[in-house]
Amino acid sequence: MAIISTLLKKGIRLRESLEQEYSHPLELQRQELKKLLIQASDTEIGKTYDFPKILAGFRYREGEFYERYKAQVPIYDYDRIHDEWWYKLLEGKPNVTWPGPVKYFALSSGTSGATSKYIPITTDMVKAIRRTGVRQILSLSKYDLPASLLTKGILMLGGSTDLEFNGTYFSGDLSGITTGRLPIWFQRFYKPGKKISRSKNWGDKLDQIVEKAESWDIGIIVGVPAWLQILLEKIIERYQLNHIHEIWPNLQIFVHGGVSFEPYKKGFEKLLGKPLLYLETYLASEGFIAFQALPGRKSMRLVLNNGIFHEFVLFNGENFDEEGNILPDATTLKIDEIEEGKDYALLISTCSGAWRYLIGDIVRFVSKEESEIVISGRTKHFLSLCGEHLSVDNMNKAIELTSEEHDMNIREFTVLGVPHGSLFAHHWFIGSNDQVDTSLLKNTIDQHLKVLNDDYAVERNHALKQVKVTLLPPSLFIDWLKAQGKEGGSYKFPRVLKGEKAASWLAFLVQNEIKL
Repeated sequence: MAIISTLLKKGIRLRESLEQEYSHPLELQRQELKKLLIQASDTEIGKTYDFPKILAGFRYREGEFYERYKAQVPIYDYDRIHDEWWYKLLEGKPNVTWPGPVKYFALSSGTSGATSKYIPITTDMVKAIRRTGVRQILSLSKYDLPASLLTKGILMLGGSTDLEFNGTYFSGDLSGITTGRLPIWFQRFYKPGKKISRSKNWGDKLDQIVEKAESWDIGIIVGVPAWLQILLEKIIERYQLNHIHEIWPNLQIFVHGGVSFEPYKKGFEKLLGKPLLYLETYLASEGFIAFQALPGRKSMRLVLNNGIFHEFVLFNGENFDEEGNILPDATTLKIDEIEEGKDYALLISTCSGAWRYLIGDIVRFVSKEESEIVISGRTKHFLSLCGEHLSVDNMNKAIELTSEEHDMNIREFTVLGVPHGSLFAHHWFIGSNDQVDTSLLKNTIDQHLKVLNDDYAVERNHALKQVKVTLLPPSLFIDWLKAQGKEGGSYKFPRVLKGEKAASWLAFLVQNEIKL
């Protein structure tokens, strides 16, 4: 396999992967936090919270280091860490939360808040992301794949590598930052290549890829499902194909992340001539957190020894308010204290200068021993108007089952919580070109959710009085993202809309003469 052979020739070994495989998760995390604290001891935040005192705790009983860490360093969300520390990085000040200046900032997709967030990306973080990417490539040796596959091209559909520069720092999509700094050995495999990847106009970029598609031999595609589906449809239409394998016969792997693939799967597979191997990654703007490491599993393995220390907060009413905000006295846990099958909000401390940072995702452990997780939702993306506690995981599963039951291709969906008299209702917006009676869709979704979620079933007999479904052309979802300035490979449509974004969505539909 050319890529794996190239990696081994370059001296990149399996040591880090094997170290995690044969070490206790807590010991790996203990060592990782120690490294982070040592490196950041002389920064402003390190001096403020006395990192050397925390480091002294590593000498004593096993849990002392963590007791000191959580006692001395507060929990941060984006707004708090930005207002206290990261705004200085944007001004060009060095040694604030990590040694040296920060020259790159990833613009997050901003699905939880009203605006994009500027996430610092240090040189150490770029290296860490690259190392984890290498580990995922090397993990392909565990799969039953033909030796020829990894001599083929890898199409990565991401943001522009032509970053914005304001005189102090560069900013753009994380994919644009990391793709612009790909190692030389990888560039021979990478598509669409440097010229096309610099394009800032998303529509033009897709068109350029379509025109080049017939000259490439693609074996792996990487990206967000919705945008890759659009790209494949454009290629199929341009070349009058029955399916994508007529032009890319060696396409075998789809590496996806950022959103659950299950709701997209039925429609996506209509574009294929043969099955693909689906591999999930958990690459956030804040770091490469986990990836699917083993065949036959849908879970991902947390990366425990590469620049990130993880903490976990049980996602319940004792730790979070009804809006998904973490409470000041929330109980945090280290990796040896979690339980399988429970939902935890994730805190991370990283080599980009995030400290006890609430990333906004909720994870569920399916194997504590192997640190295998699934992403079950977002702290802000859930509905609990009256105690129904409806998670994104519930929504994804209900949509998947509904699309199968009605044999329809559901391209996008979102849900709003709305008033219904003095009580409440859920309003679903479903993106599909298939014509299905909305009353049937409403009943199907409602019945599946009652089975999936006991709290939802109870509240449907009490305060949650109505479920409404509006069927929309999928293009409206893309057009709204475009209107929000969120067009591109890293942007996903929020599964739950609240506040300003809900109002914006409803106003957009009215402007497009959609009856609500």
